[in-house]
Amino acid sequence: MSIAPRLDLRQNQTLVMTPQLRQAIQLLQFTNLEATQFLDEEMERNPFLELGDSDAAGSAPTGVDKPEEPGPLDPEPGAALDTDFSNVYDVGAVSDQAGGVNLFDMDDEDPIGRIAGRPLGLRDYLEHQARLAFSDPIDRKIARALIAALEPTGWLAEPPEAIATALQLGIGRVEKVRQMMRHFDPTGVFACDLADCLSAQLAERNRLDPAMAALLRHLDLLARREYRTLMTICGVDESDLRDMIDEIRRLDPKPGARFEAEEVRVLIPDVVVRRNPDGEYLVELNPETMPRVLVRRGFHARMVVKATRETKQFLNERMQAANFLIRALEARAQTILRVASEIVRLQEGFFRHGIAYLRPLTLRDVAQSLELHESTISRVTANKSMATPRGILEMRFFFTAALGGADGEIHSASSVRYRIAALVEQERPEAILSDDALARILQNEGIDIARRTVAKYREALRIPGSAQRRRDKSLRG
Repeated sequence: MSIAPRLDLRQNQTLVMTPQLRQAIQLLQFTNLEATQFLDEEMERNPFLELGDSDAAGSAPTGVDKPEEPGPLDPEPGAALDTDFSNVYDVGAVSDQAGGVNLFDMDDEDPIGRIAGRPLGLRDYLEHQARLAFSDPIDRKIARALIAALEPTGWLAEPPEAIATALQLGIGRVEKVRQMMRHFDPTGVFACDLADCLSAQLAERNRLDPAMAALLRHLDLLARREYRTLMTICGVDESDLRDMIDEIRRLDPKPGARFEAEEVRVLIPDVVVRRNPDGEYLVELNPETMPRVLVRRGFHARMVVKATRETKQFLNERMQAANFLIRALEARAQTILRVASEIVRLQEGFFRHGIAYLRPLTLRDVAQSLELHESTISRVTANKSMATPRGILEMRFFFTAALGGADGEIHSASSVRYRIAALVEQERPEAILSDDALARILQNEGIDIARRTVAKYREALRIPGSAQRRRDKSLRG
């Protein structure tokens, strides 16, 4: 065996992840809102991208060109590129700097009044009440300490004894102030535990009788649904206990949470599915969330006329990036529409008849049908939703596992879970169905399912076991 240098010619294939390819893959898995945010960032970096009109029905999400009129800050066709525009007044610029509000075109709006009208937080709201309730400086000091110790739920994060020690005051003085503040609005704040919180609300409603107080001392038995024991402890019959439990359910266990609650986010669909008068389904991108992006070719042509070589190279690179982004957006739109249309076609039974007709479906099924890679289908369906005649649903909702049937037919796991929930909902207090009974019913309907699978699906639906359901439904009558 000789050791000597030599030249070999080999041929192999490799996949090079260019920045453009990574950008296209990233765009594919974005939701429409995320894609819009990405486009906003790109338009800040690329002067040849701008938003177009998206008001026209059926407009595409992207565009390649449009006849362009010079803007208020664009140079005129015959103007020199070094013209000074520093003294040009642009109302839109003032509007942008003011956070989207034009300070010179607000009519009768009062921005100061809008700031003052914002809702108070929990601590600010309670401090306002404390200033009105206490005049003694020591009491006000205790009130401030109690407010500072509040959790977002309205409960105290520290016991009153620890607060008294920190203030170097007696527990009796601190407890007296706390008892008064328990009846601040919202009632039940400054509670040490759940029973303390609920008792303040019941006392305000004049419902804190000895039986109710006994029930609050044994909330652990209520959680375990030991109703017979509770009837003995409280000295009430089944009807009275039912009324007491209903009264507790109407209370707020976290009275401070509504002040700290975040704004509810509305689920905005990426795809809209409509049913035509002829019964067919039309699939389109949501035009409200995907803006129309245009390439400013005219602006590019004017800029490169007198640009230097280095500037021309930069401008051409930006133009190439803009063109590629437009193509990537168009490819993204077409891919999402193809996948959504195929889902609608494969799950047509669900759209026409409901969840009981949801068929088993995997990413591979859609990938093979569209001749795409399975990872592409995964990216398209990730974190995206569809507005359908049956509500707004995540695209991943339509992909469910398969369960075998006695006659060779396959059933969707989602439809089986729906059937289990329907059977539990229909059961009578004297005929509660066990997991074995549910499995037998489903097997008689042609679904090959084991008892442990029924138990798993029941727990996923947060349906309690048969023993708890029997106690709950017997109590409710």
